[in-house]
Amino acid sequence: MAIQKNNHIYVDPVCRMKIAKPGDVRSFTFHSDIYHFCADACRDAFISNPDKYLQTKMPKKKGLWARYLDRLNKATGGKPPCCH
Repeated sequence: MAIQKNNHIYVDPVCRMKIAKPGDVRSFTFHSDIYHFCADACRDAFISNPDKYLQTKMPKKKGLWARYLDRLNKATGGKPPCCH
């Protein structure tokens, strides 16, 4: 079932973007459930492989330290500053 919050705020199952205006929402019915999307590209991705986006387990968000390490690895290419 599509993720829905108060006052018709929907969450795109592909990119997890919040969508507030029902008039601008693109939708698709799959197994008698209505899913809402922020853009046609997300809708097309969902239509091509809905099982990929309908997993019941939500991806775990990274903590502050993990995000910092990701940024550090990206900035240094995965090498400590002394090894450049």
